[in-house]
Amino acid sequence: MKIYTSVILAFVLFVVFCGTAIAQKKTIILVRHAEKETSPTTDASDPPLSADGVKRAEQFRKIAGKYRPGAVFSTNYKRTRGTVEALAKKRKVDVQTYDPKNNAELVDRIMKSKTKRFVIAGHSNTIPGLANMIVKKELFKNLDDAEYGTIWVIRMKDGRVTKTEILQY
Repeated sequence: MKIYTSVILAFVLFVVFCGTAIAQKKTIILVRHAEKETSPTTDASDPPLSADGVKRAEQFRKIAGKYRPGAVFSTNYKRTRGTVEALAKKRKVDVQTYDPKNNAELVDRIMKSKTKRFVIAGHSNTIPGLANMIVKKELFKNLDDAEYGTIWVIRMKDGRVTKTEILQY
């Protein structure tokens, strides 16, 4: 019995030691919403995706799906949710809403999370700033209103950025 207890204790200590020694890696994928509907009859304050936007959202689902995100975030607008809903459904996760005026709260939530891979959809004037906040450098400028095909992929290890990629789709 004493040997059995010693083996269990050694195993528990090994698991605790290994758990703290394993590096925490995160991948954060950021995207501006796809093309929005601009017809005169559309609600200008919260338009849905246009037909081109729906096609682009499907392209994004295929690209971002390869990263196997465990969490998907969006601002509370039809065009941002529409950009990531198909991806979230495929990954069997809910689209979580965040406030683009409080990016620090979102970044803190991501850094504290045990989830390893995230997708965040926002706007031309919020996603570049969010990327800058994550990489802790002013590298990215707001997108032009007609620019929709950019994806930022930020890889981190132990809270430090190890690689940043910008993809066009």
